[in-house]
Amino acid sequence: MIKVLIRRRIMPGLEEEYDLAARSAMRASINANGFIAGESLCERHYPERRLLITQWRDLAAWKTWYRSTEREQVMQHVLPLLVEDEEISLFEHC
Repeated sequence: MIKVLIRRRIMPGLEEEYDLAARSAMRASINANGFIAGESLCERHYPERRLLITQWRDLAAWKTWYRSTEREQVMQHVLPLLVEDEEISLFEHC
């Protein structure tokens, strides 16, 4: 099992629009093979900073989702709202 942390910075003033797009992306990932759980967090005192934590069966499941046309489609609504590229980190039990 792995956890994927995705850090994003949203353009100021577009937080509500981002939240709608990010919820849509999360709903799409729920149907992905190997998806276990996910949550979205706002950094305290910095509403433009977000952290998504998703849990996947294994690295192959995450990579399949990451490269999927479904993710590409939902990310077309998320990426234009960001001020920089999202930062993705993968974690597993030691």
